[in-house]
Amino acid sequence: MTAWIDHFLFGLYPYLCLVVFFVGSWIRFDRDQYTWKSDSSQLLRTGSLRWANNLFHVGVLFLFFGHFVGMLTPHAVYDVLITAHDKQLLAMISGGIAGLMGFIGVTLLLHRRLTDARIRATSKTSDIALLWIFWVQLALGLATIPLSAQHLDGSMMMLLAEWAQRIVTFRSGAADLLAPAGWIFKTHMFLGMTVFLIFPFTRLVHVWSGFGTLAYVLRPYQLVRARRLNVPTGQNQPRRSL
Repeated sequence: MTAWIDHFLFGLYPYLCLVVFFVGSWIRFDRDQYTWKSDSSQLLRTGSLRWANNLFHVGVLFLFFGHFVGMLTPHAVYDVLITAHDKQLLAMISGGIAGLMGFIGVTLLLHRRLTDARIRATSKTSDIALLWIFWVQLALGLATIPLSAQHLDGSMMMLLAEWAQRIVTFRSGAADLLAPAGWIFKTHMFLGMTVFLIFPFTRLVHVWSGFGTLAYVLRPYQLVRARRLNVPTGQNQPRRSL
């Protein structure tokens, strides 16, 4: 029974999440473009939003790209530059700092949304649920650091990276790799995949717009010419009638 659950959660569930993530985002952009926004509550009350928002976004974005590069880059690519032991130490230190920043930020955002009456009244259920999911996810991520410190050879990190690479390359046996992983690692991975599953149905869709601005930066310059009427000197100018 446990093997079947692991096969579903870590062998089939990732593909379900990715399909809903891409197809759902495309359908929402095509049919509900007026809901494609961040729904910021800054106009209602600024308060501690600047600190909370910056800490959360910097921490989460660093963790996203760190996980993306760290888990999907084959070991042979970085083996000539850094060992698995050093890579795990780097991931623990940098990920711990970014995770703590994100955790503090999301805690402030959650407190602000739950305790401010004006913001709470205009909040959707998905807004509060999303903050709770990130809060638990960041807490689980920080909880994996002491566990990772118990095996600094990088074996668990290599195992998780191999799982991710098998998933994206459609190779079999991905779920079987996670048999030695503890429940904290598995819960952290499951919740991370769930974020992709609910992505199209929440305010998270504005992340696509953030990545889309890269195309704007790389676009060609727009050449603007002013249209002017050149009147030769000495010609009669139009007079204003009295």
